Amino acid sequence: MAHTTPLTVLCIASYFKGVDFLRECKRRGCRVFLLTSRKLDQEPWPWESIDEVFYMDAPDEDWDMQHLIAGVSHLARKEQIDRIVPLDDFDLEKAAALREHLRIPGMGDTRTRYFRDKLAMRGRAQEAGLPVPDFVHLLNEQRIREFMERVPPPWIIKPRSQASAVGITRVHSPEEVWNTMDKLGDRFSHYLMEKFLPGDVFHVDSVVYERRVVFARAHRYMTPPWSVTHEGGIFRTHTLEYGSPEEQELLRLNDQLITAFGLLRGVSHTEFIRSDEDGQFYFLETSARVG
Repeated sequence: MAHTTPLTVLCIASYFKGVDFLRECKRRGCRVFLLTSRKLDQEPWPWESIDEVFYMDAPDEDWDMQHLIAGVSHLARKEQIDRIVPLDDFDLEKAAALREHLRIPGMGDTRTRYFRDKLAMRGRAQEAGLPVPDFVHLLNEQRIREFMERVPPPWIIKPRSQASAVGITRVHSPEEVWNTMDKLGDRFSHYLMEKFLPGDVFHVDSVVYERRVVFARAHRYMTPPWSVTHEGGIFRTHTLEYGSPEEQELLRLNDQLITAFGLLRGVSHTEFIRSDEDGQFYFLETSARVG
């Protein structure tokens, strides 16, 4: 490597993920630190590739950020941390907060929202001219009413920050919308509602370096994640034919998205749906994590 001393990479994992990445970091000569939940200490981590492991005593992925920042700051008193890598969607905000506090290169809080907050990413994509399903923040009642008058049901209510298809609900009437909003309690503003678009779901996986997509491949889900989560079945996906028209269009949209979102370097997983109604690709969501 170009550095005279090995890079020290702190990997954050709320879930057991990123094994291949941990091994590859070590293979390339990095010092690898793993920060994970105590409940995961019995998982088959690649211990031979991990120099040190640190634990958070949280029961789930919702870690105490003050404790996290204080703990990693104490670690940084003795160790020079060069990079912080989140291994799961739930770890993006943790990594961003630590980078901001310790002034370590990488995405900070604001840019991370484009890859974590579905409302923020949807708004930014729309500003950049990408097709997106009609949507509204589940916040102001007048705007919600206007949306329901303009966009025919069914609609999808989804959490802004959950991973995959977790927490997504399909509703068919205004009454269902208001009932769902009431059931959410004080959490209602953490959701958005969008037009339900039947169609095939695709994903583009990319490697980005210095704001440029240096590698990307487009794939189609055999069964959409929402269907697997809510109806069961086997999760399957396949790679599109290289150079096919649909692959080229997806790669073009993906390049446009990565440029608009300002990902400097890293990886991304971006999902699009091809509407049965008009045959057009619409942006659904994106992420920037290794695992």
